[in-house]
Amino acid sequence: MRVLAIDYGKKRTGLAATDPLQLIANGLTTVETKNLEAFILDYVNREPIERIIVGQPRQMNGEDSENMCRIVPFVNRLRKLLPDTPVELFDERFTSVMAHRTMLESGIGRKARQNKALVDEISATIILQGWMEARRPNH
Repeated sequence: MRVLAIDYGKKRTGLAATDPLQLIANGLTTVETKNLEAFILDYVNREPIERIIVGQPRQMNGEDSENMCRIVPFVNRLRKLLPDTPVELFDERFTSVMAHRTMLESGIGRKARQNKALVDEISATIILQGWMEARRPNH
């Protein structure tokens, strides 16, 4: 079963998913946040999902960022919509910075690097990769 990761944003939300064996994190897409719940329900109807990881935005001092006031109600709605699917928060500090660096290092052109939807999708992939690495033994 796959694991779905969400980089929740006010306007757009990036999504990533593992392969069915949970070996690789892949960018999935970016959707308008207003359509997010419908997208997730459609996705889980097509793909078996073991759990959902939602990026938890934190400030440098470890405190939650202002976006948590939108993420907490979203997570609560998600838990009601999918009561049999665990929903976890995972620290997403630095994912946007890492996404931009990944895009730079991969040789993606400047115009593509300004594509915020692509940044959101890559951020979701980095959140998922971090979550997967944190679960590995001897981490």
